[in-house]
Amino acid sequence: MWSFIVRKLIYNIPVYLGIVLLMMLALRVRDPVYSYLGKNASQEQIDRLSENMGLSDPFVIQYVKYMGRVVTLDFSEESWFQQGTPVGEILTRSIPPSLSITVPTLGLSALCGVCIALVSSYFRGRAVDRTLMVLAVIGMSVSYLVYIIFGQFFGAFLPRQEVGPENWPFAIEGYEPWLFGEGAHPMNWVTYCMLPVLIGLVVAVGYDTRFYRAVMVEESTKDYITTAMAKGAGKRKIIFVHMLKNAMIPIITRIMATLPFLITGAVLVEYYFRIPGMGFQLIFAIQNNDFPVIQALVVVLAAIFILTVILTDVLYALVDPRVRLS
Repeated sequence: MWSFIVRKLIYNIPVYLGIVLLMMLALRVRDPVYSYLGKNASQEQIDRLSENMGLSDPFVIQYVKYMGRVVTLDFSEESWFQQGTPVGEILTRSIPPSLSITVPTLGLSALCGVCIALVSSYFRGRAVDRTLMVLAVIGMSVSYLVYIIFGQFFGAFLPRQEVGPENWPFAIEGYEPWLFGEGAHPMNWVTYCMLPVLIGLVVAVGYDTRFYRAVMVEESTKDYITTAMAKGAGKRKIIFVHMLKNAMIPIITRIMATLPFLITGAVLVEYYFRIPGMGFQLIFAIQNNDFPVIQALVVVLAAIFILTVILTDVLYALVDPRVRLS
């Protein structure tokens, strides 16, 4: 397995280099130094900042130097907007808040989606199935932003106005450490993260349920289902044991394909709830022309995408003995 992982990492090196190359080219379409300093900046200020960031070098030299820092995980360059703060420190601070939202959302949406799909396929064609599918379509038809606005208003702002902030568990915005760090307390997750997770869950379950139900319906036509029924196995055992086990490949595919988009989708949640995760930091950096932070966040998110693809292949082999990592 480890040899397969190493080979896949080597194969994806050109992909990663290409992603970073395109990112650096896109960020340099308009001079980042001029964008940051503004039209009233003196030539001396522009030259000084360009020299400090290495932007006065030819692009090939800039690319090679930056890739060298990425390979050695050297994110010591300072943020332009948050003066005196290294980019690495911003990344370190932003990862725990993002994980506090994305990991529970991913786990709960997958669990709820599979369970609802199993129930729907068990009662296929009946009122229960049709009702669940209608709710799933409604859930996936409404914009994520609408859910955020309504969830923030009815889930936090309005109740806090009615019963008082001390009597309602969900905060309107903000974030406090709940696992590590100064003042960390498990209840902080309930206060600052549970409502965003519930909003993300409502959005994700609609898409997941329809996909997983289609998988279950397709599995129900396979020969092993016919054989199990001929041997007298009950419908409940067939669906919740045999069918679920054999449907793990598309389920894993769906979960792992959703993970990167879940991280980028958390941009809206983090921005509106003022949670200082990677999504919030990316939007904040773009708004303030914080060139070093934008570069660092893009290379980290690109690495997450590639590692997700590799992890998907590894999980295939772990859940299905017919799959060989070769």
